[in-house]
Amino acid sequence: MAEDLKYIYARGNELFDRGLYSEAELFLKKVIEEKPNYADVHNKLGVIYELKDQREKAREHLERALELNPTYTEAALNLAITLSDMGESERAQEILVKIRETNREGIGGLDPFVAGKLANEHFKLGNIYYDFNLLDEAIEQYRKAVTIRPGLIDIRTKLGIALRENGLHDEAIEHFIIAKEENPKYCPALVQLGLSYYRKGQVDLAIKEWESALEINPDLKDAKTFLGLAKKEE
Repeated sequence: MAEDLKYIYARGNELFDRGLYSEAELFLKKVIEEKPNYADVHNKLGVIYELKDQREKAREHLERALELNPTYTEAALNLAITLSDMGESERAQEILVKIRETNREGIGGLDPFVAGKLANEHFKLGNIYYDFNLLDEAIEQYRKAVTIRPGLIDIRTKLGIALRENGLHDEAIEHFIIAKEENPKYCPALVQLGLSYYRKGQVDLAIKEWESALEINPDLKDAKTFLGLAKKEE
């Protein structure tokens, strides 16, 4: 690889890893123009176009990545996500079946590492939608993540927050309770459960959750603040 192209390749990867996708796209496209057979670059461009909702372009690059490297698990997972978002769930499932391994402990027989990777990709995409206040889209991605890996209580808690902000208080409470049952000492779920109760006017239940959180971690600023406000109303 020529020195200039090495710099462009390294710069594109650096920007991608920092989450600066629009900037990374410019460099990665230049690499592909010179060296069209770089599977990892096609994969990264696929991710970028998926995030930009340019899914046909995303599919094109991800399929190319797999043509170049049929065992490229990350590209296969990213392609499955793109196809699922395009409504091609059967094709997405076919791809997932191909990357199943002999370890059958994951959800639906999917290898735990693969399941965790796939759930995390949905979570990251959900966070992007959430940051832009696209709550319906964020909720959809968080739901997919917890369907694949129900035990990821941080993702389930974020799903609860998005549901509550979208006016679905009862469903939010259900998810916070599940997270609490999975780990009774997971304070973010306790704090958010308390806040959901508080918004529904169930102040006594809210106080109980915040007091429980402070017993576990006395330095929780949010719990202290919410608890102080709630007790003033009693």
